[in-house]
Amino acid sequence: MALKNVIGIDHAVVMVRDLDRAAESWKRLGFTVSPRGTHSAHMGSGNYTIMLDPDYIELLGVLVETEHNAPARAFLARRGEGIERIAFTAVDSAAGAEEIRARGFEPVGPIDFERPVTMPDGSLSSAKFRVFQWPVAEAPGGVRIFACQHKTRETVWIPELMKHANGAKRLRQALIVSPEPAKDAAHLARMIDRETRAEPDGAVAVPSGSDRADFVFLTRDQLGRRYPGVSLAGVPERGGAGLVIASDLAAAEKAFGSAGVRSGSAVCVAPAAANGTLLAFVAA
Repeated sequence: MALKNVIGIDHAVVMVRDLDRAAESWKRLGFTVSPRGTHSAHMGSGNYTIMLDPDYIELLGVLVETEHNAPARAFLARRGEGIERIAFTAVDSAAGAEEIRARGFEPVGPIDFERPVTMPDGSLSSAKFRVFQWPVAEAPGGVRIFACQHKTRETVWIPELMKHANGAKRLRQALIVSPEPAKDAAHLARMIDRETRAEPDGAVAVPSGSDRADFVFLTRDQLGRRYPGVSLAGVPERGGAGLVIASDLAAAEKAFGSAGVRSGSAVCVAPAAANGTLLAFVAA
């Protein structure tokens, strides 16, 4: 039985070394990027968000080394920049944590935190969250997962931040490369109580829930065959590799300029131009 308090992909976390430089890179690709957010001293991190509907992308960087961000720092040292974790939307984080505990996964949290937000009118508000994680060691395909309950959605999904020159609308797929896609997909399916689905090219999908984006596990070679002509430099043999984004393709091609690569029915940005993350824009 599927989890009742975890309802699909909420956002993808792209770990970056230089937060401000990353934000400028994504702006050049036609994304509207939020003002920089700073997390608590305990967390020691900062972020920029790229708001879609009903999900988003988070650019995350370490500002001060703390015990809390040790796994993120280890990821950067081991893998370099790229998708480090994926968040689910939690209806109720406390209840969600109990649901995964009942399935044999000891939750980390729930933990409450917040960050200041400058609203479009210049006023200062706060974005407040309650999150819980699956055990850090449970990382299917090398990607950690957690769940995020938004207590102040109005300070995160700000209409002015949801309009993008590249036409980006929403996430369709989170692409995870693995030498053993079926094994890693089955691992995730157990963690979120979902079924796997075989794809025609041998990849394995795991629906995340509701109408949200799917996870797709595939080998690096399968990824290359899906997006011919796109350099995969920077994509690991195992780990988060890319995001498929529903969009207006004409707007995407115009916004990407020379960074864009037409690959079949998609317009792509190579990982080297997007902090280790393949971006594949498809027709909405």
